[in-house]
Amino acid sequence: MPIPARGSRSKWRRLVPAATAALMAVVLTPASARGAAPEESRPVYSYDDAIREAVWVDTRMDGDADGKSDRVAVDIVRPREPAQRGRKIPVIMDASPYYACCGRGNESQRKTYDANGNPVQFPLYYDNYFVPRGYAFVAVDLAGTNRSDGCVDVGGHSDIQSAKAVVDWLNGRGTAYTSRTGGERAKAGWTTGNTGMIGKSYDGTIANGVAATGVEGLKTIVPIGAISSWYDYYFAQGAPLYDSGPEWLSDYVESPAARARCQAVQKRLVDGAPRNGDFTPLWAERDYVPDARNVDASVFVVHGTQDLNVRAKHFGQWWDALADAGVDRKIWLSQTGHVDPFDFRRFDWTRTLHRWFDHELLGYDNGIDREPMADIERAPDQWSTDKVWPPRATDATTLRPGKGAAPGVGTLSLKRAAPGATETFTDDPKLSESDWAAAIDTSTPSKAGFTTKPLTRDLRLSGSSRVTVTATPSTSTAHLSAVLVDLGPDTIRDYTAPGEGITTLPGRTCWGPSTTGDSSCFKETKARTADVGHTVFSRGWADLGTHADPAEGRPLTPGKRYTITLDLHASDHVVPAGHRLALIVGGTDAGLIDPPSTTPTLEVALSRTAADLPVVGGAKAFARATAGSHFTAPSAARLDGVTAPRAQRPIPGATR
Repeated sequence: MPIPARGSRSKWRRLVPAATAALMAVVLTPASARGAAPEESRPVYSYDDAIREAVWVDTRMDGDADGKSDRVAVDIVRPREPAQRGRKIPVIMDASPYYACCGRGNESQRKTYDANGNPVQFPLYYDNYFVPRGYAFVAVDLAGTNRSDGCVDVGGHSDIQSAKAVVDWLNGRGTAYTSRTGGERAKAGWTTGNTGMIGKSYDGTIANGVAATGVEGLKTIVPIGAISSWYDYYFAQGAPLYDSGPEWLSDYVESPAARARCQAVQKRLVDGAPRNGDFTPLWAERDYVPDARNVDASVFVVHGTQDLNVRAKHFGQWWDALADAGVDRKIWLSQTGHVDPFDFRRFDWTRTLHRWFDHELLGYDNGIDREPMADIERAPDQWSTDKVWPPRATDATTLRPGKGAAPGVGTLSLKRAAPGATETFTDDPKLSESDWAAAIDTSTPSKAGFTTKPLTRDLRLSGSSRVTVTATPSTSTAHLSAVLVDLGPDTIRDYTAPGEGITTLPGRTCWGPSTTGDSSCFKETKARTADVGHTVFSRGWADLGTHADPAEGRPLTPGKRYTITLDLHASDHVVPAGHRLALIVGGTDAGLIDPPSTTPTLEVALSRTAADLPVVGGAKAFARATAGSHFTAPSAARLDGVTAPRAQRPIPGATR
């Protein structure tokens, strides 16, 4: 890591650390260590004496239409000694809407201030750990939140520009003041301008969006459980995932003053995000994936493969786009839900993040760029690594459903079903993917299930899958779900329980010095596990009405056959020998998508239905793993006369 995908950008990026390493060694390394290239920044600076200050950066926007340029609040903590010696330092930045309303981290920490409005507590451990090591930590209140002007627009221009303006200011291209309404000019002469953005959820989403602008000075981002397209947060190919839109979130995070003055922005959010699931210009503005080509920063992605808040599709499509753009990148995938790595792999995470920032922001040649690209949790607290992710041997492999001995209990293999073979199910909005999987071998009216034979050897799927379904609905509306299941006993992180895979303990560990108002000590955690008989490891949903155009749904004609391709969430899962791999096609996935306005029965044409799965080793590996099966290369012909689905997104590394 990072593994370069295109030579020109990577060669240029590698010249920068090499050229600056010697200078940074003099600037930031204690005298006793000089004379040799540094490998690690050390905690040689006083946290007690650190400079704690607030500035307000001019965003050059007027989101609340009050006739004045909006200013965003920027709270800064940095070591005093480098500035006294005329030395400049890099910045770690977390831009968030949550510093006042909701808090950050497992303990929901908020910013606090003294009587003069100076920052006292900076949430999380970034300040305690990194400031003594020669970094500044900058905590930005997004527009419309906490002490900032403007309005929240949920991933739109105002959100992104309010954070980008701070990166510009840190690099000498912007203006800041010592107060919200007036004050003196504030200069950022204490920093090199080298900035790394980090954050979980909304915060990491902002990092993605700012990186997609290509802003100069942003050297790396670390998005944790982050959104890559806001449409995909609220909808899945037209199927609604929540019973509200972005206006609920903006109202939730805005300051009371912003809430009163931002009604026009709220109305635009409502009008621009109709509940019919159409992909409108509002969503296009909040889709960062097409702009991955602009990213100059390296990217360290962290995501839970069982995150049902910011679902795994977000990291999958972002990762693929970054690979296509030749961006240097690294990835950690856990078995958790929406959880920060500080709370599921604390020691290794802090050490890795430290080395990452040292390499990307200080230019230290510490070898992290030559280490494996991917760390993947295989079982609770058990991790494996991959030099490249997905592995180079990964190949899109087409598996096909077939008729079984009983209705709804079919087969999954390389062989196409006989023409005319069908399975029928009726949408039952009370049942979930877990209900379907538990009844996989039972003929039930609510799903169509297809399984392989028990595997004779392990089978690994790594990356994003797609399932093409041809179905005939009985009503004018219908939703479809497709899930991949590992059928067999296992012990997994309990991602559906409170904590989403972790249990918080009373004991604490400390990660740097503390002050009276800002402790570096955080509650410990451990894996929360569950013994299961099956594991759903990838899922995808769609409104069948988007069959012709993913951006616009249309009423269905009962009795007419439609073909649609569902994008399933990225994953990396090993189905062990002795287990079975299953594909389930159903209607409403209870608790994860909302039901349609009718209750359709759908007839699935099996010969025109297929799953394209990222199998490590491809079709040959699948054939070897399915005992007694005969390997037949998948046909390149159209699906029984139906036009083939759109081309699968290239799997990074599959042909390298």
